[in-house]
Amino acid sequence: MAKESGSNVAHIRSKKANNFWGTVFRLIRYMSTRFWALVATLILAIAATIMATQAPRILGGATTEIYRGLQEGRAMQEAGETIEQFPIDFDVIKNIILVVSIVYVTQAVFQFFQQFITARIAQKTVYDMRKELKEKMATLPIKYYDTHSTGDILSRAVNDMDQIANTLQQSLTQFIISVVQFVTVLIVMLSIDIRLTLVTIVTVPISFLLIGFVAPKSQKQFSRQQKELGNVNDHVEETYSGHTVVKTYNREEDEIIKFDKRSSKLNEASMKAQFLAGIMMPLVSFSRDLGYFGVALVGGIGVANGTVSLGNVQAFIQYVNQFSQPVRQIANLANTIQVTIAACERVFEVLDEEEMHETVSGLKPKENSPYKVEFEHVQFGYGDEADDPLLMTDFNLTVKPGNMIAVVGPTGAGKSTLINLLERFYDVKGGSIRFEGVDTRDIPQPELRTKFSMVLQDTWLFNGTIWDNIAYGSEQYGKNRDHILAAAKAAHVDDFVQRLPEGYNTILNEEGTNISQGQRQLITIARAFLADPEVLILDEATSSVDTRTEILIQKAMNNLLEDRTSFVVAHRLSTIRDADKIIVMNEGDVIETGNHDELMDQNGFYADLYNSQFASYEENTAFA
Repeated sequence: MAKESGSNVAHIRSKKANNFWGTVFRLIRYMSTRFWALVATLILAIAATIMATQAPRILGGATTEIYRGLQEGRAMQEAGETIEQFPIDFDVIKNIILVVSIVYVTQAVFQFFQQFITARIAQKTVYDMRKELKEKMATLPIKYYDTHSTGDILSRAVNDMDQIANTLQQSLTQFIISVVQFVTVLIVMLSIDIRLTLVTIVTVPISFLLIGFVAPKSQKQFSRQQKELGNVNDHVEETYSGHTVVKTYNREEDEIIKFDKRSSKLNEASMKAQFLAGIMMPLVSFSRDLGYFGVALVGGIGVANGTVSLGNVQAFIQYVNQFSQPVRQIANLANTIQVTIAACERVFEVLDEEEMHETVSGLKPKENSPYKVEFEHVQFGYGDEADDPLLMTDFNLTVKPGNMIAVVGPTGAGKSTLINLLERFYDVKGGSIRFEGVDTRDIPQPELRTKFSMVLQDTWLFNGTIWDNIAYGSEQYGKNRDHILAAAKAAHVDDFVQRLPEGYNTILNEEGTNISQGQRQLITIARAFLADPEVLILDEATSSVDTRTEILIQKAMNNLLEDRTSFVVAHRLSTIRDADKIIVMNEGDVIETGNHDELMDQNGFYADLYNSQFASYEENTAFA
């Protein structure tokens, strides 16, 4: 991970979007990397809009020509002349129609290329945002995932990003055209008739005032809508992941009630947001109709007085629509824009989160240290404030190469915390953790984690073949068939895979429900073995398997753990009797240390734990 100073972190936080326009400008900065493409888009949009604005003006000339011919014909009739047809120059009208056709075709060509380039800009922008979000998610500390629900994280990474993508790809072109059209039409109108232009634009402030008043209120509701959507997604993900538990305890109705409450909040926020966004369009249309009325009234008086040509009035009737159309389009897009900006803010919140950046301990390495891992007066707590209580106050531990260290203790004793500190998912608040004499804070995190491999109680498999799931454990050996097969055999995966119709090509679903829990655990163990780590961490890896499978795993462990340092978090004490050292933890500190026989002789905390488990086993056996 790139090294980041405190000033850089502060700079990132200072960019955090807290308002509508701040978020808009930040989104624009993502697109600004394609400056020349944006310039080309604007040029094409201006050209297309100019073509569109010239068409009414040219058609106005045809209307003026027809009106002139009619007036001359009526004058001739009033003078007593007999005429077979009105003196209308149809050649001029034909030329005007030809020119207008060329204008419309040219406009269509410009619009096509403008929309094509805009779509490319949008796609590339969203690609960059998705890539940055993915990279950010990989650099966030474990604490972020511990303090944010899975549903909320997924909502930001999927729903919010999709909303941004759809808006940029579908609405960006329309927005650019609207802005360019507004400015261009205004310039053309001013060049034709200033009075009619003033009549047209006098209604525009109504639209802008409306958007300026309603949009911020709508933005708040759309932000709330996105938040409530994340809550609903969180509940759905949680319910369907634990659907067997829900059905086992007949809690379907309770979950439906909970869902209805969250869904009602989402519906309430959505209704308010849609209402505020929806009232803009009718009122903007009303301001346009006022423009029609004003142009018709003032223009009609001007035609009657001979100060305005009928063709110009006709052109302005069309210009009123063209001039108000961008405002209507922006008002129509207000709904989408508000949702998108709210989605952007949620994505930017993730991008602005502080990374678990590299730090240095300032401690000199211990040359020729006899220990593989060493905890020296470690202090640690999960809180960020200085006065937050510490889980570990003075933790000390030395581990020699090849030692098997068993970690036991009651729930909340600090066993998982020990593992988190080993892999630097969290950094210590005081003291030092050394790996081969070097403080782990002085070892880059990716390099440090290549030295460890973990098998957790909760298995994790992804969609893919059994072979792919095992190969995932090592980039170095992931393409080596012999190494993968050796790891599978050592973990006794090969035994059951040979009985599957598709063998190692069997496709596993995300939960791995098409194989047994024990088989899933064996695959994760094979994955860890393939990594060939210097230190192996087993967090109650055999707790979810049957007795026969447990025996197979234990036999494999004896070979695979040979000459390899290991930490074994155990609840069933019978599985760690052969450990070189057993650490008994309680309330974050080591209270007893020794092998099984030594701890039993002490007749202390460990002996009580062991005897209570043994007594429970005897009682269950007798009862059976």
